[in-house]
Amino acid sequence: MTEPKLFTSIKVGDITLPNRIAMAPLTRNRALPEGDIPREMNAEYYAQRATAGLIISEGTQISPQGKGYAFTPGIYSAAQVEGWKRVTEAVHANGGHIAAQLWHVGRVSIPALQPDGQDPVGPSDIPSGSRTYDGQGFVPTSTPRPLRTDEIPGIVADYVKAARNARDAGFDMVEIHAANGYLLDQFLRDAVNTRTDAYGGSAENRVRFLDEVVAAVVAEIGAGRVGVRLSPWAKANNAPLDSDVPGTYGLAVDALNRHGVAFLHVVEGMTGGPRDDAPADQIAALRERFDGVYMANNGYDRQTAIDAVESGRADMVSFGKLFIANPDLVERLKSDAPLNAADQKTFYGGGREGYTDYPFLETTGVA
Repeated sequence: MTEPKLFTSIKVGDITLPNRIAMAPLTRNRALPEGDIPREMNAEYYAQRATAGLIISEGTQISPQGKGYAFTPGIYSAAQVEGWKRVTEAVHANGGHIAAQLWHVGRVSIPALQPDGQDPVGPSDIPSGSRTYDGQGFVPTSTPRPLRTDEIPGIVADYVKAARNARDAGFDMVEIHAANGYLLDQFLRDAVNTRTDAYGGSAENRVRFLDEVVAAVVAEIGAGRVGVRLSPWAKANNAPLDSDVPGTYGLAVDALNRHGVAFLHVVEGMTGGPRDDAPADQIAALRERFDGVYMANNGYDRQTAIDAVESGRADMVSFGKLFIANPDLVERLKSDAPLNAADQKTFYGGGREGYTDYPFLETTGVA
């Protein structure tokens, strides 16, 4: 019997991956509180999951201003780079590949998590009305301060520095996080971005920030090591859908094509929720419009992932929650073995429980 294409190798930009299964980025809130530095526990967690064709790290903030949750790692300081080196070395020692997800949360934050207790920033002064994790529990986010036009080049520079740091830390690739209602996604959506300068108004203007970030990161580390995540149909963090999803996100994909990025990672539907908000024809059109590797995400299981790759609807499929409880997910999917159930109480914060202690097939007695 022919092996399903999902389990075969694929070239993504400059990297050849052993299979078409990616581990989606998953915020787990387990970095060292002092300095937001990855630690040995994080290295063990990622190394356990190194059979994924590509691991995409949890969101890692590009600057102190980019932080929106307690105990999330950064990638802007020397100590953070050293912490991430332990992670990448552990993944590579197990034969894996890993991308750093570059993250700025924008308005999804609170002063207690910001430098000097400042207000979080966004395209406009429209609060998200969502909640964030402050280390004790989930609390309401704050009203953001609109970014001045002259501040935007500095944030672009932060992305460049983060990409350079990711390369120096040993990451194989980076993924620019432009999804789930965070900063770059906030600029794309006309219900959140009410600016009247060169970064607001028309769809072309609202795509400009993302375009500039991608161009600068590509110039720094090369297009073959850059991917972008989008979530056109997700209302994550209370970000209303754009009034013209196909038009705006189509222009965003055109920008990615101009810069030749290696992959596009798309949340099809509501992040972590139903796929119903993503019309099949719009997904197909976005996939067709992109020139590189299309990675599909959201609600896939073994059979739907196999079908998506076999049919050409996707080149790769990423899994999030399934990887939390199944470090050997690739092997389990390949052999159609039973899956461990995830303990949602341990998703955010804590120690090794619910993080590095999920059993592998060989420890469960399942052949």
